[in-house]
Amino acid sequence: MINALKTFAFFGCSLTSRYRQGLCKSFNSQAKKLNVNMVYFNALGKIGEKNTEDGEREADLIDYIDIDRFDGIIYDGEGYNAKGAALRVIDKLKHAKCPVVSISSHVDGFHNIDFEDASGIRSLIEHFTDVHGHTRIGFMSGFLTHHDARLRLAEFRAVMKEKGLPEDGAGVFEGDFWFHKGEEAADFFLSQPERPQSIVCANDYMAIAIISAFKLRGIRVPEDIAVSGYDGTIEGRQYVPHITTATREREYIAGKAMDLLYRLSCGEEDNNDYIVCPRTIITQSCGCQKVDHKAELQNINDIYKDIRLFGYCLNDAEAAMLKLSKVDRLCDLEAAFRECATNFGDYSSFFLFMQTDREGNLSCTDDFVTPDNRFRPVIWIDTKNEYDRTDADCARPLPIPATDSDIPHFFYIMSTYCSERMFGYALIEMKDDDIFNDFYNIFILDLSVTIDRLWKNDRINKLYEEQKKLYENQRVLSISDELTGMLNRRGFDHFSRKALRSLKDRTTVCTMVIDMDGLKFINDEYGHNEGDFSIRIASNIIMDCCTSDEICGRTGGDEFYVFAADYSQEKLERFTSDLETQLEKYNAGINRPYKVELSWGSCLAETDSKGDIDSLLRISDERMYEQKMAKPNRRTR
Repeated sequence: MINALKTFAFFGCSLTSRYRQGLCKSFNSQAKKLNVNMVYFNALGKIGEKNTEDGEREADLIDYIDIDRFDGIIYDGEGYNAKGAALRVIDKLKHAKCPVVSISSHVDGFHNIDFEDASGIRSLIEHFTDVHGHTRIGFMSGFLTHHDARLRLAEFRAVMKEKGLPEDGAGVFEGDFWFHKGEEAADFFLSQPERPQSIVCANDYMAIAIISAFKLRGIRVPEDIAVSGYDGTIEGRQYVPHITTATREREYIAGKAMDLLYRLSCGEEDNNDYIVCPRTIITQSCGCQKVDHKAELQNINDIYKDIRLFGYCLNDAEAAMLKLSKVDRLCDLEAAFRECATNFGDYSSFFLFMQTDREGNLSCTDDFVTPDNRFRPVIWIDTKNEYDRTDADCARPLPIPATDSDIPHFFYIMSTYCSERMFGYALIEMKDDDIFNDFYNIFILDLSVTIDRLWKNDRINKLYEEQKKLYENQRVLSISDELTGMLNRRGFDHFSRKALRSLKDRTTVCTMVIDMDGLKFINDEYGHNEGDFSIRIASNIIMDCCTSDEICGRTGGDEFYVFAADYSQEKLERFTSDLETQLEKYNAGINRPYKVELSWGSCLAETDSKGDIDSLLRISDERMYEQKMAKPNRRTR
C-alpha cells in the first residue's frame, strides 16, 4: 500500500469537467482532515462534440484493480457516459469487501448519498410564482431518455399542478443538456400563443444557450423573459446575466461521504441513506440582482486571462504532439514526458506502468501474448525522491508507489490504451489539492498513440526480420545443393564470378574440376542411398581441403568445381595432396564394399577482372578426363 494511512478509492468519469474538478478538490480537502490517502480512477468516457468517440479498451483497466487493497470506495456514477461502463464498474465494486458509498446515483447494495434533485426545480419554480408572480412559465428539458431530465420535468409538472397552473405551463421543449438547442428553443417559446414570463431550464448550459438566442432576437433577459438554470456551474456564474440556478454543495457532499466512509471503515454500523438538498442561487437572470458593471469588467478580464492561458496551453499541447511523434524507442518516453509535461498543472510525481504477459513481455511489444495481472514501470518521475522503485520494478498487480511518508497522498490513475489493447495506466500526483486540467487528458491520449505506434513499429520490424530471414533462407536454398550443403551450380557461378570481378590487378587464379569415379557402379550395386552417401563423403573431403579461400560447389550429379583467386602452384599442390590424403584416410577407415575415389584436373592462369572462368573450367575438365581415363580398371570402379 502507499503508506500506513487508510486509503480510499474514487471511481468516476470526466473528472476534469468544471463540476468534478471542484468535487475532487473538496474530497482532497476532507481527506486531509481525516488523514487518509485518495486514489482516483478516472475515465474519459465518450468525448467529442460533432464526432463522439470512446475508447473500447479504456474500461479494461477495471478488471485488474484489486479493490480489496482499499479501506473504502467512493463511486460517482453520474459521469459515466459510455455504454455499459457504469454497469461494469458497479459489478466490480459489488465484490468489494470494504464499504462503498455512491454519491450521485442510487445503487442498491451500496451506501448512498442521494441528491434530492426535485427540490431544486421546485424552489426555482416557486421563486418565479411566489416572488415574481409569474403564471406563464416554460420548461426547457434535457433529452428525455436521461433519468435526470425525466425527473426534473415530472417535478415541474407537479409544482405547476399544485399552483393551479397548466402542467406544461407555457410549453415544454426537449433540449440536449448542452448549447446546441438554444435557437430552436427560443423560436419555440416565442411562437407560443402567449409569451412566457419565465423559463426554467434543466441545466445552466441550456439556460445560457437560450438567453444567447433571445439576445439575437431582441428579447431582453430578465426584463422581457426571466430564465433560470440548474447545477450551479462556473459558466453560469461568468455569463452575463449571471444564471439564477440551484447547485449541489460539493463541500457538503464530500464531507458527508468521507465522514460516512471513514466511520464505516473503522467498523461502525450505519445503514442510513443520506439526502443532499440543492441550494438555490438567486442572481441576475431572474431579475433579482442588477448587473454590477465594475464587477463584470473584472469578470471579463479574468475570462480573457483564462483564454490567453488556454492559448498557451494549446500551443504546448501541439508541441507535445510533435515531440512525441519523434519518439521511436520506449526508453525515450520519459525524457519526452519531462520536456512536454508543462501545460496541465504542477505535478510532483508521474509513473507510467505497462502491462506484462506471463513471459514478462511488455504490452507495447509484438512478443506480448496473454495479458497477466502484472505491471512494470517504464516512466518513473519522482521529483521528491519519495517512492521506492525497487519493489515496483518487479512486475506485480497494479502497483501504487510505496512511501514511508505519514501525510496523505492523492493519486490519479488513467488507462493507456488503443483500439486493440490496453497497454497499462498512468499515475500522477499533483503538487496541490487541485486535479490536473483537460490538457492532461490530451497528453495521455498522445502518450497512448505513441505507445501504439511503438507497438506497431515493433510488429513491422519483426515481420520485416522474419521476411528477411525467410528471404535469406530462400536465397541460400536457391544457391545451395540440398544433398551436400555445398554451393550448387548457380551459387558457384555467382560467387566465383564475384571473386573474379573483385580483382584489381592481373593475378594468378585457379580452377579445378573434380569428378567421382564409379558412382554409377555404387548406385547400381548398392542402391541410390549409398550413392548419395558417397557423394556427401566426397563433398565433405573437398570442403575440408579448401583452406586458402577456395570456392567449391557441386555442379552436377558427381561433378564438383573449385575456383580460387590469388592462387599459386604451391597452394594447388597442397590442395591436391590434402585431397589424396583425405581420400586414403577415409577409405582405410570405413567398412564399405566400395571406395570413394575422385579424379581431378586443374588450370592455373594469369587473368584480370574481365577473365573467362568458363574457358579455364573447360581446360580443367579436359585434364580431369585425362586423369580418369588413365586409371586402370576404370570401368569397374
